[in-house]
Amino acid sequence: MANTTDSTEEVVPSQQMTTEEVVKWTKKLNYGTWKYQRSWNPMHVVDAEGCYFVDAKGNRYLDFSSQLMCSNLGHKNQAVIEAIAEQARKLAYIMPGYATDARVELSRLLLDVLPEGLTKFFFTTSGTEANEAAFKIARMYTRKTKILARYRSYHGSTMASIAATGDPRRWPLESVGGKGQGFVFAPEVNCYKCPIKHTYPQCGIACADYLEHMIANESDVAAVIVEPVVGTNGVLVPPKEYMPKLREICDRHGVLLIADEVMSGWGRTGEWFAMDNWGVKPDILVTAKGITSAYVPLGLCATTSKIAEYFEDHFFAHGHTYEAHPMTLGPAVAAIHEMQRLDLVARAREMGKYLGEKLHGLKPKHPSIGEVRGLGLFWGVELVRDQAAKTPFNTMQDKVDGKPAVVEQVAADMLKRGVSLQAWISHFVVAPPLIITKEEIDLGVDALDQSLAIADKAI
Repeated sequence: MANTTDSTEEVVPSQQMTTEEVVKWTKKLNYGTWKYQRSWNPMHVVDAEGCYFVDAKGNRYLDFSSQLMCSNLGHKNQAVIEAIAEQARKLAYIMPGYATDARVELSRLLLDVLPEGLTKFFFTTSGTEANEAAFKIARMYTRKTKILARYRSYHGSTMASIAATGDPRRWPLESVGGKGQGFVFAPEVNCYKCPIKHTYPQCGIACADYLEHMIANESDVAAVIVEPVVGTNGVLVPPKEYMPKLREICDRHGVLLIADEVMSGWGRTGEWFAMDNWGVKPDILVTAKGITSAYVPLGLCATTSKIAEYFEDHFFAHGHTYEAHPMTLGPAVAAIHEMQRLDLVARAREMGKYLGEKLHGLKPKHPSIGEVRGLGLFWGVELVRDQAAKTPFNTMQDKVDGKPAVVEQVAADMLKRGVSLQAWISHFVVAPPLIITKEEIDLGVDALDQSLAIADKAI
């Protein structure tokens, strides 16, 4: 017999539980991700609309990071909600070997918004699965093994995508069979604190040259994977010369360029996709999150026609049950149409400029701010113990060891002020819904301004 509860506790329907009971059972029966379980104390959320979500006590919070940088349309967009219901009524599921109206409609729509040249699609239910598909496609197509990634990166949580991740979320898996898997790490682009101690622009984009050196000396390199704008690891925006130079390097060596736009796509940077900022076309583009504004789980791996042609006469060795799931595809069509109707790509540029000015205005007031950087409605605020030395309050090892971080203390204080902001090791990711207003930006930045007193005091 299944052990569903303690024998001494009465089974009560969740809708009749108190908030304390909901939290207790959530902790008891579920894993909290990327944390020590003992410290997990999840908020009981019961509603969300526009740029806000609401807890069980009726407290309202400004969603200043779009949850996990994914709710680009905000909450309760009625067009997307209706598309979910309509798809459920029409065709809730059919195996991926069949053609469906939703699949064709979304695929044709993608041709209008993706970077030119990406014409063949594999649909998944998450960004990490889409990256897994990209790795397999790159290796099958090139008949090579190694994929170069970068240290400040996150590509997902399944075994290959976490092996491709440079940040400390990879470390615990290396001792249980997740080490290597054909991934080799290169320096990231970080002009604020260059990992190879160069200075832009005198460097001539030395971090790209380093990658070329690795390609030449590693052998058997199938692809290079990059987040065009690094996401959770600091919102690192490359210099304008970087992506064109990397594209040229990959072409010269016959190596594929994979753009991981799970987070940076769908208008987040003020273009449909971050690669559009530099006019660079990847061989493979991976995305998720904003494709449905996270209303339903959908990921996408898009390739060029040249790659697609290879598989006309070669076995395509990939697939899964929920591939091209109709319930994920129909709502994506609605989400893209809503982005077009509301002109959210242009809005991200306009509101992003305003948000950037407000965030830059905080730095002279707070000695704990090392740098403010961003593009569109995608910004990072780096906290430091010493501005001149650029010394962070916390390290990657602190995260793995479960030590409390200063950024988390600041974020907790902001939550008390009604603003939710994502914090990671030594920085914040400021990425509100693309529908945000200037008044809401003012509210969020004001809360950050006040809560930064905690970091200033910790210096």
